[in-house]
Amino acid sequence: MRGTTKANKRLYGLFLIIGQLVLFATTGSAQTVTIPIETAGHALVLQVNNHKDLNIIYLGKKLAQKEEYGLIPNSYRQYSDYTGLYNSAYTPSGGRNLLEPAITVTHADGNNSLDLRYVSHKQTSVGEGVSLLSILLQDPVYKFDVTLYFKSYFGEDVIEQWSSVSHNEKGNVILYKYASANVCLKADSYWLRQYHGDWAKEMQPEESRITHGIKTLDSKLGTRANLFQPSMFMISLDRPATEDEGYVMMGSMEWSGNFKIDLEVDPQNNLRVIAGMNNYSSPYTLKPGEKFETPAFLYTLSSNGKGEASRKLHAWARNYKITDGKGSRLTLLNNWEATYFDFNENKLVELLKDTKKLGVDLFLLDDGWFGNKYPRNDDHAGLGDWGENRQKLPNGIVSLVKEAQANGVKFGIWIEPEMVNPKSELYEKHPDWVVRQPKRDEYYFRNQLVLDLANPKVQDFVYGVVDDLFSKNPQLAYIKWDCNAVVYNAHSAYLKNQNHFHIKYVEGLYNVLKRIRVKYPDVPLMLCSGGGGRVDYGALQYFTEYWPSDNTDPLERIFMQWEYSYFYPALSSSNHVTDWGKQPLKFRTDVAMMGKLGFDIVVSKLNPTDLAFCQNAVKTYDAVKHIIFQGDQYRLSDPRSNSVASLMYVNHYKTTAVVFNYLVNNRYEEGSKMPVRFKGLDPAKKYRVKEINLYPGVNSSIDTDMVYSGDFLMNVGFNPVVNSGRTSVILKIEAAV
Repeated sequence: MRGTTKANKRLYGLFLIIGQLVLFATTGSAQTVTIPIETAGHALVLQVNNHKDLNIIYLGKKLAQKEEYGLIPNSYRQYSDYTGLYNSAYTPSGGRNLLEPAITVTHADGNNSLDLRYVSHKQTSVGEGVSLLSILLQDPVYKFDVTLYFKSYFGEDVIEQWSSVSHNEKGNVILYKYASANVCLKADSYWLRQYHGDWAKEMQPEESRITHGIKTLDSKLGTRANLFQPSMFMISLDRPATEDEGYVMMGSMEWSGNFKIDLEVDPQNNLRVIAGMNNYSSPYTLKPGEKFETPAFLYTLSSNGKGEASRKLHAWARNYKITDGKGSRLTLLNNWEATYFDFNENKLVELLKDTKKLGVDLFLLDDGWFGNKYPRNDDHAGLGDWGENRQKLPNGIVSLVKEAQANGVKFGIWIEPEMVNPKSELYEKHPDWVVRQPKRDEYYFRNQLVLDLANPKVQDFVYGVVDDLFSKNPQLAYIKWDCNAVVYNAHSAYLKNQNHFHIKYVEGLYNVLKRIRVKYPDVPLMLCSGGGGRVDYGALQYFTEYWPSDNTDPLERIFMQWEYSYFYPALSSSNHVTDWGKQPLKFRTDVAMMGKLGFDIVVSKLNPTDLAFCQNAVKTYDAVKHIIFQGDQYRLSDPRSNSVASLMYVNHYKTTAVVFNYLVNNRYEEGSKMPVRFKGLDPAKKYRVKEINLYPGVNSSIDTDMVYSGDFLMNVGFNPVVNSGRTSVILKIEAAV
């Protein structure tokens, strides 16, 4: 590389080279072992040096000749007496490393040091385009093993990393830190896009340069772990990436509990990303012969900006992770904002008729249908008592399911089985099932407490809530699973070691969800957590969709759904039309259509024209939703920097696309004054552009007879004519025959 400019080095991805560890001059006869992990466009290369240290030597664009990974120039290999194993593939503490470790332990004899040396590795194919690499590391002094796992998805450019720890020492070992992954990046500068929020304020982005030292993203909430800070993030190298330019990593934990992600820029300007479960209040006592396995950390790389990275994640999620990711989704009518807790059987029967009238697939009965001694008439009572309220529903859920069938629609129901109100029969009968400190006052989050899912009996109870509903109502077609409280005063009456609680709770939740999916593999489940408080791929592998926010104001939802869409595909985002916001019904409906469409409105109060619009909108949506669900998403105009938000979905064959356009700033005649450049089309194909989802009586000014080349639409663009009189415009692009 002598004489090569810095720009060319960036071009070929060598700006991601991580220097190999050189502790002292090589004198042994052992040879290095190079282990490349390749995907379609990128490579993570591990190397074992002469002293059996496992290091990351490269993370960047895949090289054409695999053997050349071992020829990485010595000029890029860095060493510092101060940082020791700074580029280790899994950094231990207590030895040569002086930076943030991936793993920290106290051995059975009280020694706090750990040295991990390479023993062997094995790479196997676990599916078409999916490979699993396992690398065994051992301490040369103690009978202590760590196995690193790298699951690579070739076509999607995604890697999942996790670790497994075991030992055969003469006594227990304490794990004080146990990361899933230890990734190293190399650039001149690093830029972090992270998110924060609260109830109804989810996914608020912040972007800043990562300076030397440690930046930590974490959660200590126990449940609803993403409420204040989700584990999703982006790292741009050298400068903030745009939608279509720049090198960027997108990463996230697949874990629904406390997480911790440390981002440390070391003295040699390497960025070390250490991600895993949060070790806060959770030192783990590991018995001899026991195996401790961490959840996966997933990431993808893109050299063409954020848009490409997100499309890779979408494809990966649909192909491998989300339940029924290649399928469709049900449209629905929810009763919550129509009735709240105030309903009875007669009201629900009328709503079932409205469901049929609206033309959606399913009626969803929300909170308030259960509890007798303590009826669920508000959020102060009833949680935990899952028998139908006999006053509201004298004939039970089964009669509503039959009524739905008679109306030609499906029936779904809301539950919150992880939670309990102190005012409930469950609380009275099983106080030992409740997460609470025995000698302290109870603190309530939304007037409720969390059930102890570390306890197998509680797991059986929660599973039984779902199983009982399906056993009594085999035609039940949908579950909305809510989770509205965080963990206060963490304590399990079941566990002997309270340090294990935060881990065992989530493992207990996953045990329940696995059992449900084994028995009911195809039932749609919505992941709801007071909004987006539990949106991660650890949970989404059991769910078909998630609820982004309780805030359904369509203007706010444009911004939230935009940010969520970087990490999660459209078919997983549940978006409802409600009465929130001041925007017209068409605007609200158009916003909800950029994902999985639902309604939470009083259909009987719609005037005839609004009803006709909604009915037609459902038909329009049904005709294009396969493009939204399975197509490639392209963001065209960012709502945070433009007056119009615009994004599109293009089908696999590039023959059909749907473009959503929304006015987000109507000050001073703002609107789409310039053409919007489309993306993802075939430049050689000819296309017609048509406006769809029009309000009754409104004619579009768009000439559907005009034919444009894909080249023209992507380089010159097309003006959707969004303004204060046309606040939302949906376009359908079809290849001309």
